[in-house]
Amino acid sequence: MPPLGPIRFLTIHCAATPEGRDVPAEKISAWDTARFGQVSYHYVIELDGSVHATLPDTFKGAHVGGANTGNVGVCYVGGVDKAGKPKDTRTPAQSAALRKLVETYRARIPDLIVRGHRDWPGVAKACPSFDVAAWLAQAA
Repeated sequence: MPPLGPIRFLTIHCAATPEGRDVPAEKISAWDTARFGQVSYHYVIELDGSVHATLPDTFKGAHVGGANTGNVGVCYVGGVDKAGKPKDTRTPAQSAALRKLVETYRARIPDLIVRGHRDWPGVAKACPSFDVAAWLAQAA
């Protein structure tokens, strides 16, 4: 696997799985391996807030087309309603775990840029189905 390079970004994603559907991190990684030939995300956060390291942050993931170098990918299970429309479905446990993970990386890398997948140029998806900048500002 190619090396990640110096970390400059952390990108938040959703799995685009229906609200409340309990999908284990291993399943998300298997889907990505089948589609992209490798694990996409460095971390997957399950409904109960458990954080699963699925790819060492020394290796490049496959989560933002053309922008994976130096970019840690974090995915939460959920992100769409029962009809498949984008919705912030994070459980309180997922939100807390995500915030703690972002804070851990920011402590290590003070100039870290945190974005949602949809915030990258050329991305026409709702992922992660919430406004990452507004969410981050709530904690400031």
